[in-house]
Amino acid sequence: MEEDINSSKFSIVKNSEEEASFIKDVSSIIKNLDISDLSNTDKLEDIVNTLASNTEHAWGKNSKLVNITRHSKSWWTEECNKYLRSYRVSRSLED
Repeated sequence: MEEDINSSKFSIVKNSEEEASFIKDVSSIIKNLDISDLSNTDKLEDIVNTLASNTEHAWGKNSKLVNITRHSKSWWTEECNKYLRSYRVSRSLED
């Protein structure tokens, strides 16, 4: 039997501008939730659904799809990408 293995995922690089933006967006979402009337479970469910939907939107706005391969490295950072791009442009061993 064939097994479907997910080889990509949406991700946000730790300590990146995207992470800061996501945290800012989610903080704003939470701050702006109207929780003044939690008198029944339907209203609570509406608030929770709003939080989930808006958080999912913030994730989609700030994350990017990355491919995961057996050669993927957990230590690879955005700084590594910057240096690799620099090298590809210059082709200099110093880069």
